[in-house]
Amino acid sequence: MQVARIGIDESVEVVFPPEQIRDELADLDVAVEVIDGSSDSLERCDAVVTFVYRENYLDAVDWIHTIQAGVDRFPLDELERAGVVLTNSTGIHGPAIGESVACYMLLFGRRFHRAIANQQQHEWQQPGWDETFTIAGESLCVVGLGTLGQGIVDRASALGLEITGVRRSGDPIEGVKRVYSPAELHTALSDARFVAIAVPLNEQTRHLIGPEEFEAMRDDAVIMNVARGPVIDETALIDAMRDGAIAGAALDVFDEEPLPADSPLWDMDEVIVTPHQAGFTIDYYRLVADLVRRNVEALAAGEAWVNRVV
Repeated sequence: MQVARIGIDESVEVVFPPEQIRDELADLDVAVEVIDGSSDSLERCDAVVTFVYRENYLDAVDWIHTIQAGVDRFPLDELERAGVVLTNSTGIHGPAIGESVACYMLLFGRRFHRAIANQQQHEWQQPGWDETFTIAGESLCVVGLGTLGQGIVDRASALGLEITGVRRSGDPIEGVKRVYSPAELHTALSDARFVAIAVPLNEQTRHLIGPEEFEAMRDDAVIMNVARGPVIDETALIDAMRDGAIAGAALDVFDEEPLPADSPLWDMDEVIVTPHQAGFTIDYYRLVADLVRRNVEALAAGEAWVNRVV
């Protein structure tokens, strides 16, 4: 494969201006330009850096790099049959995701999410004497211990939480007191004050957290989803919140995005809604550019791809 021109699909503007990564890659020996994703613009490109998947990629380019870690929107079998290489941005989101989850836990512990809501109404309302708590010493279960999960573990460890986790292999990992296998999910959930969901979306993880899992959780538990919306059965989550089966939720991802205006989640006092921003950072474009640069260099040297999916 030869890469002479890389297109930066304008869809990346969801996360950063496409011109930023174009300029960051200006030192490459290949041409880099911002494109609109049309077939005409793709005719000039051998590769594309993108946020979305477009059907015309399949016949137009030899290499797709997605700026996200998740690849559930890409037709992996079709890409493989067509000989199109797909690389992703796994490994760059851990610090930002870890800090986002730490923020969620601190908001619930200090009740600052309610203070912010009260501020909008000009209400001076202190929490009850038994409502606030310090998160040091509390239990956190991280479901998914890949790069996202490890970013959460790093930050939570610094804050003094007792961490367990669920990992497909069940193998131990540094910083996690006990690692459960997926078959032990209910046991893992049952002891945790906080539960962080950090698994990729696939056939095995779709609705991984549903009615039975909420039943297994503590009634004072808070669930946090920084993975993909469909990993949690959203209807079951709404029911669990209404029934008091769990105490709260912090959600960065949803079944439908943007979250529909009529979703009950908007108006639940103990639900924090963020607009799929947990991985955002001002350095995002630099981190993606570094992966693209490393792959251009690997390709020129005949070395293995970085973060190759197919």
